[in-house]
Amino acid sequence: MKTGLDRLLADPALRKPLEGKRVALLAHPASVTADLTHSLDALVAAGLNVTAAFGPQHGLRGDKQDNMVESPDFTDPVHGVPIFSLYGEVRRPTGQSMGTFDVILVDLQDLGCRIYTFITTLLYVLESAAQHGKEVWVLDRPNPAGRPVEGLTLRPGWESFVGAGPMPMRHGMTLGELGRWFVAAGKLDVGYRVIEMEGYAPDAGPGYGWPPERVWINPSPNAPNMSMARDYAGTVMLEGTTLSEGRGTTRPLEIFGAPDIDARAVLQEMHKYAPDWMRGCALREIWFEPTFHKHVGQLCNGVHIHAEGPAYDHHAFRPWRLQALAFKAIRRLYPDYSLWRDFPYEYEFGKLAIDVINGGPALREWVDDMGAEAGDLDAITLPDEQAWEEERRESLLY
Repeated sequence: MKTGLDRLLADPALRKPLEGKRVALLAHPASVTADLTHSLDALVAAGLNVTAAFGPQHGLRGDKQDNMVESPDFTDPVHGVPIFSLYGEVRRPTGQSMGTFDVILVDLQDLGCRIYTFITTLLYVLESAAQHGKEVWVLDRPNPAGRPVEGLTLRPGWESFVGAGPMPMRHGMTLGELGRWFVAAGKLDVGYRVIEMEGYAPDAGPGYGWPPERVWINPSPNAPNMSMARDYAGTVMLEGTTLSEGRGTTRPLEIFGAPDIDARAVLQEMHKYAPDWMRGCALREIWFEPTFHKHVGQLCNGVHIHAEGPAYDHHAFRPWRLQALAFKAIRRLYPDYSLWRDFPYEYEFGKLAIDVINGGPALREWVDDMGAEAGDLDAITLPDEQAWEEERRESLLY
């Protein structure tokens, strides 16, 4: 399998339209070639006139650990080009930064989840490019979560930096495909091109979206491996709760827990309530003590979600439902448990974080309804998933 970056570097014909143009790059630490050369270094070495670069959330260097920790602008010490932050004073490219290039190459490893902010950054770049008459090329990369679709569609009025548009939590598209959908759905008048991958087979095992021979590099600090990438469409909801999502441990966003829950009882209650939602992975009771973030220094009892090994079934695994089920089990075991965390989330004020994450209140309302059954959540979610399967069809490239 070749990424869009590797194809662009290998084929002079693909690079020819960039001759004589000022080129910018939007990238992060996982923006590397097959031999692990960073795309900024590789594009300069290939002779492109790279005049600027941009970094998304967590920064071009990937050094910023948490949400709402901003990155500054700086000058690249090797190539001497300005590096503009799209997670600092601005989220959208400004007129000043847009004046530094003619074409921007977007080379971002995504996780295949609506809430992962790189897709919102792509949308903002496309909108700014349309306003300023610039071209946008996406150097496409695999979606490690593969093609499956899962979750509620973001409702009107709930758009945010973690909600770029009306799609389910797990969208099942590559970044290049999402760009095609953004352009069509927003009727954007912008020069847009995807340098497609070669040999990408998102429905083929064992990787199902991620070629096993491909080295994994964290696209953000708490995205350490493939299991996390598969779990993320569910475990990201933990950010809107008082439960630890494992920040401050070596397996963030693969685990959940707290000092005041009985994980064994939670697993039993999950199995009793909706056993089908637990398929496709291995669930293991664990103990952990976060070194920072929620419950820092406290012994937590929790669950590790292993979307890996012989227990992993790509087509059966439904991480969004699995995590929703864990919330439901905790609510049933501890009706008065303070589950929902009330704090500003990604610069959204006056809304519960769990609702911002899910693009509306429906998931939280289902969890808190003591009389609700598993089928009640499916009744509102399945139509959203089926509609998205149809909606995305014309934008797919592979």
